Amino acid sequence: MNTVPRAHAAPTDNALEGIIDAHGHLGRWHAFAIPDGSTDSLVAMMDRCGVATSCVSHLLAVGPDARAGNALLLEALDAHPGRLHGYAVYNPHDPEAAPRLRDLLDAPGVIGVKIHPDVHEIALDDPAYTPAFEAAAERGRIMLAHSQHRSAWNDARHFVAVAPRHPTVPLLMGHSGFTPHGYGPAADAAGLCPNLILETCSSRMTARHVAWFVAEVGADRIAFGSDAVFLDLRIGLGRVLLADLTDKDKEQILHGTMDRLLKGATGAD
Repeated sequence: MNTVPRAHAAPTDNALEGIIDAHGHLGRWHAFAIPDGSTDSLVAMMDRCGVATSCVSHLLAVGPDARAGNALLLEALDAHPGRLHGYAVYNPHDPEAAPRLRDLLDAPGVIGVKIHPDVHEIALDDPAYTPAFEAAAERGRIMLAHSQHRSAWNDARHFVAVAPRHPTVPLLMGHSGFTPHGYGPAADAAGLCPNLILETCSSRMTARHVAWFVAEVGADRIAFGSDAVFLDLRIGLGRVLLADLTDKDKEQILHGTMDRLLKGATGAD
């Protein structure tokens, strides 16, 4: 594999080819500086970095308005088919969240569900999220959940508790514990739960940490994620490209793991 991404990479006929970003966003977030949260800005940066596909949720949906944010997500997916895949945000406080989620998961380009227990202040293993996991299982979709070490809502122990309840659902552990103190528990959780996948976006994660994760759990249990537009796509990609890993392991992280999950979620051959 050529570990230097092609500049201005054009979309391919097969949207599952090339670098796949497992964890991205659109929009803006309160109290955090995002220079440009537009869809066009993200796609332009993907072109510069050689990222073929980004799997995104809308920050408005993660935050104050899941319904409006999910609607904006569908508009972005329609405008950039193949370049963007979507996570529909499930807000357990919305009494109509479950039927709405099922409709969203049937929309073109939606490949999974995003949940953020820290924002919702409901623990990941709480029954309030069960309808989301069940909908993902019924439709063969991916779950992406925020994680944070020692959080009351989404510590590694919550992933260990919930993942075995839904063994057919690929569960992405967003940020893999969030801080270096959480990386060990995240790796332990992946060792206990075959359907748990770690991903690499965290402002505190370095290339050294990525290499350590590969040594602990294997590259096939790790997916590249950038957290763009929340964080800088170039930095997230750089930590994988600069890690002391074989080209085969880098290719697995940058493409192979999410390629496998997306083929399951989209029904591609």
